[in-house]
This record gives sequence, C-alpha cells and structure tokens, in this order.
Amino acid sequence: MERFDGRRVLITGAGSGIGQATVHRILAEGGRVVAADIDAAGLRATAERAAADGGGDRLVTAVLDISDEAAVRTGVAAAVSGLGGLDVLVNAAGILRASHTHETGLDFFNKIISVNLTGTFLMIREALPALLAGRSPVVVNFSSTSASFAHPYMAAYAASKGGIQSLTHAIASEYAKQGLRAVCVAPGSIQSGMTLDPGLPEDADLSLFGKLLPAIGKGFAGPETVAGVIAMLASQDGAFITGTEIRIDGGTHM
Repeated sequence: MERFDGRRVLITGAGSGIGQATVHRILAEGGRVVAADIDAAGLRATAERAAADGGGDRLVTAVLDISDEAAVRTGVAAAVSGLGGLDVLVNAAGILRASHTHETGLDFFNKIISVNLTGTFLMIREALPALLAGRSPVVVNFSSTSASFAHPYMAAYAASKGGIQSLTHAIASEYAKQGLRAVCVAPGSIQSGMTLDPGLPEDADLSLFGKLLPAIGKGFAGPETVAGVIAMLASQDGAFITGTEIRIDGGTHM
C-alpha cells in the first residue's frame, strides 16, 4: 500500500516504541517523515532501520523536548520548512511514571502533565497553521486506557491522558469546517519501552489492576499493532473518523 505517497508527516516520540514503529509504517507506505524525540540515540536507531529498509531518503530526525515551548516553536517550524508543508501530526511522545498518589510530589505530577498534555498542546498549536494549509490534514494524539479505566498508582498519568482526549475532541470540533480531523488512539496491553517498566511502587498491589491480559492473542501486542491503526486513521481510509478515541487493547477492558 502507498497510502502516504506525497504526504508530509511529523511524528514525536519517534526514538522508541509506538512512535518509532509508526515512523517505519508511514515510510513503508510512501510518506515523508520528520521523526522527533528527546533521545538522540533512539533517533539514530530509527534512522538506521529506515535506511536498511530503503526509506532513509524520506526521513529526517530532530532532537526535540516537547515540553519546551521555545524548542517546539523552532522544531515545528524547521520540520514544516524541511517537508515543504505538513499534512499529518502524530503526537506519540509521552512518559509513564507511577507512585502512590498520597506520596506524589507536585514536581512529579507537573512533569508528567508538562510532557504528556502540555507537550501535545504545544505541538498542535505550533503545527496548526501548516496543517490547515495542508492536504486532508490529520492530528493523531495518544491517550491511553488509563484515561477511561482504573489504573492504580497512575493518577498523574491518567489525568494527562484524559486531558489529551478532551483536547482532541475540542480541536476536532473547532477545526472540522476547515478540513482538519483530530483523533486519539488509546493503547493498552501493548509491549513497548514505556510499559515494560512503569516504575510501580515496591509494595504495589497487582490485584488492583483487575484483568491484565487481553482477551485475544497470546499476550501483549507489539507497537506495530498500534502503528497500523495510526496509519489507517491518518490516511483516507480514516476520512470519516474524527473527534473520538480508538481503544487498542485486545479486549483487556471489555
């Protein structure tokens, strides 16, 4: 499939996990991509695989801290300039940290909000002018099953992801008449770098999590599972989907 021929895509969180898998999926479908991440080593790995797969000539990497307003302004402007415009923004960057809520310091809470929620907002705000001038523009944001289902020890993370869902609905409504679609993916039971070690408290009660394994498959899915859904949502195959979230968890939260 070449659903992304000629489409210009900016992806954050592109140095690992689902963001990295999304870069490779979009490149495989013909897209031109700017891959951004705070982790330079991760971006090098992304670029090396892209080159090995034959898509390296359509990829540019950029080190970017999405919680830094000035860096986002500069980084998005450079991406748009390099791509000659922008059609798709995928906000995959995020952090997952856990703690007992009664032991959660304000700095801890604010750090998660600043990366996950504020960072997503900053990326959208700076990219909107280029997106609205683009072709069939789409924003794909990252929520989580934590936004709608009880995940203990993750109050800050859940709050950030719930905020992203609400932000997505607002953006979808505000810019629908200008041709912009905004959607969320809500992954769960996905094996990626962020979920392998969420940093649960040593005395965490795992029984509070309820059912941990998905109803289908043989365990957690890989990040490429979510990347495939993102590719659908950001292509014309998802042209009638906006202002909503797509849960990708193998039925864990049925």
